[in-house]
Amino acid sequence: MRFLIKFSYDGTNYSGYQRQPNLKTIQEYIENAAIKVNNNMKTTIIATGRTDKHVHAKCQYAHMDINVNITAHKLKRALNSNLPPDIYIIKAYQVDNNFHARYNVELKIYKYYINTGEYNPLERNYVLQYNYKLNINNMKKAIKYFIGTHDFRAFVTENSVKENCVRTIKKAYIKKDKIDKNKYIITFIGNGFMRYQVRNMVGLLIRVGENKKMPIDVKKILESKSRNKDGYTARAEGLCLEEIIYKDLKNHIIK
Repeated sequence: MRFLIKFSYDGTNYSGYQRQPNLKTIQEYIENAAIKVNNNMKTTIIATGRTDKHVHAKCQYAHMDINVNITAHKLKRALNSNLPPDIYIIKAYQVDNNFHARYNVELKIYKYYINTGEYNPLERNYVLQYNYKLNINNMKKAIKYFIGTHDFRAFVTENSVKENCVRTIKKAYIKKDKIDKNKYIITFIGNGFMRYQVRNMVGLLIRVGENKKMPIDVKKILESKSRNKDGYTARAEGLCLEEIIYKDLKNHIIK
């Protein structure tokens, strides 16, 4: 039986989502929990994509094939009983074998959190403690250049000449936090994002906010398709995978 799990995690103490030798990863912990449920059989989970070291997820999905007779509700409980407190299965669904957690994704939503006020030690693992004022108006002008279908090669730290770097960003905007006037939230909604892409885009926006770059420079760098030496990658802790949207999930759920 194939199951789709919706889960969240605090990435502070992990070396990213994807399993890596001799490193603590989200995938490793969930797969180890799944093995215990699946009669100690090797169980691989396929997620919508990977997140980097120290990046968080409020909503991530993955599918797995389980050979034991179990309900979705019991699977959720069994997995959570074998997971650390910073990883949590929110929901489990039984789906048909044609459903794929990665290939059926329609949109991904990432948010990046920045604090421009006083340093906040309680939020240091979840909000970039920039702690200086930024030219938000110019950043709002600059972010508009990311909207649309582009070759984002200039914002991928690692890529080859042959790699397809074309992605579509449906929406991109910056808003002030409703409670904390010194906190800003940068949102990107698109059909997919490559490794470090969001952090590299935010890095350039911060340079615009520092008045070291002009908004039009985003367009120029995007069109250059070149990751030059002065590219800046924003720190990981401010980034969170907020939501995954599937266009046809209801049609694949087995009731």
